[in-house]
Amino acid sequence: MHSVVGDLLIGGSVIGEALYQAEQQRVLQRIGSTPLSQIESLAAWRRALRGFGVDPTQYRSASEALLRRLTKKGTIPSINLLVDLGNLVSIRYGLPVAVFERRGLQGTVTVHFADGSERYSELGESDEDHPEPGEVVFSDETRLVIARRWCWRQSEPSAAVAQTRECLMTIEAHHATGRHDIEAALHDLLALLKEYAGGTSTSAILDAHHPALICSLGE
Repeated sequence: MHSVVGDLLIGGSVIGEALYQAEQQRVLQRIGSTPLSQIESLAAWRRALRGFGVDPTQYRSASEALLRRLTKKGTIPSINLLVDLGNLVSIRYGLPVAVFERRGLQGTVTVHFADGSERYSELGESDEDHPEPGEVVFSDETRLVIARRWCWRQSEPSAAVAQTRECLMTIEAHHATGRHDIEAALHDLLALLKEYAGGTSTSAILDAHHPALICSLGE
């Protein structure tokens, strides 16, 4: 498994609607009639989800959910600058790209197996829930979960909004050419962020041999 993580301090802009829509149309043409289950990056995530007891047709990886919406609806609506940039890169490479608001997070963010005591609030909801024991989650040092079932869904406190100025972004892959695809996706994401968001960033590619990124951003 390979992933890239990065911290970002941004200014602010808007992504061109024409650019976003053009990318969606290119992706639709590239996929054609190919079933999403046969796209290797998505198939690898299905295998990973099954590995810790999750049905990937009930809880889809974020990248598959985006592409499923695109192929069924013909378009993905704009949300805000950072989310749109992440979604553009996600559909281009078939990889989950998460954008986490840093403001409400405490200390180190870790990907780990949950014990069930961690706290989670569904996106768009305020009620507190808990992950299933053995589920792969992202959480901070206070055991606040910011993503459940690895790359299925983010939490309400971690959702990037138009006012977000500091965030954590991740791109992840499990398939054989995952590292190559992550390197290409990271290159594109950083270029888009530089053009549309500005700011400063720190990034690294993580794997079993390099499992952590340690960085410090300004206030």
